[in-house]
Amino acid sequence: MTEKSAEKNVEKNETPRERLTGELLEQLLNAPTPDAYLEQDLTIDRTLPDYLEQLRAAKGIKRSEIIRASDVNATFVYDVFKGKSRLGRDNAIMLALGMGCTLLETQRLLRLDGVSELWPKVRRDAIIIWCINHGFTRLQTDEELYRLGEKTLFGTSPLK
Repeated sequence: MTEKSAEKNVEKNETPRERLTGELLEQLLNAPTPDAYLEQDLTIDRTLPDYLEQLRAAKGIKRSEIIRASDVNATFVYDVFKGKSRLGRDNAIMLALGMGCTLLETQRLLRLDGVSELWPKVRRDAIIIWCINHGFTRLQTDEELYRLGEKTLFGTSPLK
């Protein structure tokens, strides 16, 4: 996807369709040379702030609404949107929940923040994945984590 087509989609408040990593990997492995793959213009140079802004615009929500729904510190969120700070894994998940992200959008957000994606083989991650898939809020997700004996996103641990 070119930068111009991505900009047009942001202007229209649409998230551009991206090919799945598996599809791209298959094309790369089948390419006769790296140049042949790169000439197809399939790579992207996206930053976390760009992606967050794209998601925010596509979902038609204000930063203040994201902050309220995610419970992440307002100054910190504004710094992340400006590229001055990184979220860290739990804050990234909380922000994704506050934005109403899908699992795919959440995984991309985590990847762009440089932290590990959610993995269904990890108990806590499995609970979070289930909550995202069922449209849970940040608070509902924390309640579910607490109920099942896992550390919450907001940082509290259940009594054992």
